[in-house]
Amino acid sequence: MTQKPDRRILTFPAVHPYQSISPSTLIDALIALARAISNHHPRSFTAHRRNAREAVREIGIFLIFLEEIRDSASALSESVVLCFCELYVALQKIRCLLEDCAREGARLLILMQSERVTSQFRILIRMVATALDVLPLTSINVSVDVREMVELVAKQAWKVKVETDPGDEQAAKDVLAILSTFEYKIAPDLSDLRRVLDHLGICSWDECRKEIKFLEEEMELENSKGEERDITLLSSLMGFMTYCRAVLFDVYDAKSADERSDCKCDGDVLSRLNPEDFRCPISLELMTDPVTISTGHTYDRTSIQKWFNAGNVICPKTGEKLTNTDLIPNVALHKLIQKFCHDNGIAISETSNRTRDLGWTLSAGSPAAAESMRMLSIFLIEKLSSGMPEEMNKAAYEVRLLSKSSIFNRASLVEAGATMWLLFLLSSTDPSTQENAIAALLNLSKYIKGKSIIFESGGLHPIVAVLRNGLKLDAKQSAAAILFYLSSVNEYREAIGNIPDAIPSLVELLGIGTTRGKKNAVVALFGLVIFPGNHRRALAAGIIPCLINILKSERGDLVTDSLGVLATLAENPEGTHAIVRASAIPVVVETLHSSTSRVGKEYCVSVLLSLCINGGVEVVPILQKLPSLMGSLYLVLTEGTTRASKKASSLLRLLQDCRNPGSSGMLPHAVRQENAVHVR
Repeated sequence: MTQKPDRRILTFPAVHPYQSISPSTLIDALIALARAISNHHPRSFTAHRRNAREAVREIGIFLIFLEEIRDSASALSESVVLCFCELYVALQKIRCLLEDCAREGARLLILMQSERVTSQFRILIRMVATALDVLPLTSINVSVDVREMVELVAKQAWKVKVETDPGDEQAAKDVLAILSTFEYKIAPDLSDLRRVLDHLGICSWDECRKEIKFLEEEMELENSKGEERDITLLSSLMGFMTYCRAVLFDVYDAKSADERSDCKCDGDVLSRLNPEDFRCPISLELMTDPVTISTGHTYDRTSIQKWFNAGNVICPKTGEKLTNTDLIPNVALHKLIQKFCHDNGIAISETSNRTRDLGWTLSAGSPAAAESMRMLSIFLIEKLSSGMPEEMNKAAYEVRLLSKSSIFNRASLVEAGATMWLLFLLSSTDPSTQENAIAALLNLSKYIKGKSIIFESGGLHPIVAVLRNGLKLDAKQSAAAILFYLSSVNEYREAIGNIPDAIPSLVELLGIGTTRGKKNAVVALFGLVIFPGNHRRALAAGIIPCLINILKSERGDLVTDSLGVLATLAENPEGTHAIVRASAIPVVVETLHSSTSRVGKEYCVSVLLSLCINGGVEVVPILQKLPSLMGSLYLVLTEGTTRASKKASSLLRLLQDCRNPGSSGMLPHAVRQENAVHVR
């Protein structure tokens, strides 16, 4: 009964039956609803037990009444059907309310919304009582005993006191008192924290995690609506639960069994799908918000909305005239795309507008949340610096989670000194500790001050050591990602390149890593080769064959980023010669022909133009023998960006000039100047 419903919490959508619905169909629908409500076990409610139990009891009796009506197959008058229609609406809402009260991860929020929840129970129980009062029981063919039970339920529904449980009321007061202690910068008593969690039935680290995850999702939704008051409450509750998770529980479950099952299931589904189905037919990019139109075809919301705004009322894919322009969210596909991005190293921040904007996490959201985070940061630093090995590992994992999606948390942890101790843990011989430490550092490296502390603390060498000899492949891949973030700072690029193992280890990861690892390595190399002094190091490490292999065997953003590295290396003669020696020209031309990415096509043109500039007579004849090149270049010329079109025009002009017997095969000076504008 704790399955997450596809609706916002404490919202109760209900559909009124059609006036022409047959009585038998209505009875069957009521029975199904009543059974769903009756199946709720009292133990599934950690708050509002008495009110939930009363609602379940009443509907359980009503179920007996409905089943007897169905079995008797007696005719129902119009007035009875009207009453049952109202009861059908009430039962839908009661089911939603009970689902929320039993919902996994929502225990704390339901407790703190006690007044609102109690009010809803009162309204809905009275709604059932009203419908039963006007129900003409004498006209319905049921036994006397059942009729008397229903009459009794109707009377009790009016008399029953629908109030907040005293235990819930006290627990909610305890939470508010603890939040006040946070605001006054006083660490709460652990016994007070345990008392609240015991009341909610939260007795493990993983159950705390589920509460935090739910609150975080609610905060994102409320932030998008600008509901400041709700964000303040949710932020405070998340700070409370995060503090409890880290301080009260010594053991964490890094990946629970239900998560493993979900991942396996998603993996099986993904293995049967073509990732190209995740691209919008209009933009050809991964869909961030897939929606389905009336023809059954799916597009990215932004793309199809622009299509409609331009006055088009036909399906872009089939040309069929649309009966309406309704956009239905494709929730299943959205989840598959998110899973695909996670498994293939495509940052969700690149594919989701909502998760890309972390600006709302610049502040904690409330004074209580801010102070709880600062106190928690100090607590974790103590564990990182002087705890037992198991405590260090758990503290590193907590830092990893806390810094994953909150800028404020990153700042708090960096200010508290987490970076230094995490760097120290990179030399751990425990694979889990090393992996948690490097992943936590990765999150902190996204914060501007985190980058500088890593660099100034001599963190480059231990990070490169993990990249080279990490105990787990995931640790190596996280180390590569850190180097990517550090390479965004000009002065760090040369310093990273000067470490002998840095670039060779990134090149090695291009061959042995998962898709995510290859992605991390190639973007890190992209950042490093911006510094010309790193070109020779990358070429000596054998980067060109690895990049060409990616162009042959991979697809998507990984190919685009690899082309970006090739384009940068091709700008100097040494890089050009390495690319030509690797027989890469046909591969680049084929990629230009087959790529669906505009950026990827621009990089291809940039590579080929640089090869012609630096390779001259050696390169042009090879290009002239490739039949698909001219058509691909003309396509970029007409459909590419202004910059890509200029480069395509220069390359076409060069190929045409070189066909003339009197051509020197040298590129005009103007084209050389044009090539100096990098495609980024």
